[in-house]
Amino acid sequence: MTLRVVIVDDQELMRAGFTMILNAQPDFEVVGEAEHGRAGVEMCRQVRPDIVMMDIRMPEMDGIEATKLITDDPTIDTKVLVLTTFDLDEYVYSAVRAGASGYLLKDTPPQELLAALRVIADGNALLSPSVTKRLIEEFARQPETESIDSPQLGDLTERELEVLRLLATGLSNREIAAALYIGDATAKTHVSRVLTKLGVRDRVQAVVLAYEAGVVRPGSPSET
Repeated sequence: MTLRVVIVDDQELMRAGFTMILNAQPDFEVVGEAEHGRAGVEMCRQVRPDIVMMDIRMPEMDGIEATKLITDDPTIDTKVLVLTTFDLDEYVYSAVRAGASGYLLKDTPPQELLAALRVIADGNALLSPSVTKRLIEEFARQPETESIDSPQLGDLTERELEVLRLLATGLSNREIAAALYIGDATAKTHVSRVLTKLGVRDRVQAVVLAYEAGVVRPGSPSET
């Protein structure tokens, strides 16, 4: 299967470089480019790519706002990989809250970028452990607010709630399996069921929901 990609970046040279890397692969096809977020959103509505590679700082509309418009639109089934030169907490937090499925720096080696795109296309999220740690730390800095009401949480079994709490600390499936003394395949199944029951796209969105619903709070004993 060929993965159809749109590249949104205000630097023409950057777009050309990414296009060259992706089109050299048999399973990728760049189907569009845009120089700012507003044009990127319109292009996604027109060509319906599998993934959009989104820069953050751009004229007209930045990548965070564009990401939110894309992920909030029920007519667009496109996943967003935020790719930026800025390794800052505020951008990680904002990108994830906007619905991005991944966050990488532009100096990521080409093979890692291609692997990340494939991971996201498979419906998984791509955040390195260091980025997940910064995301959790950002939640810790947010003012204490009343927990949101999430009826879907009531559909989770006790075991699935355990899995959600561990997932929210940034653990991988294998680490969750070790923590619960279960097999890797069983842990993967539990995670998949949690995402389905919560109605979220990927584990990153599950982390956001877990903190906003008060299932996990920064500094709680589960974060060890």
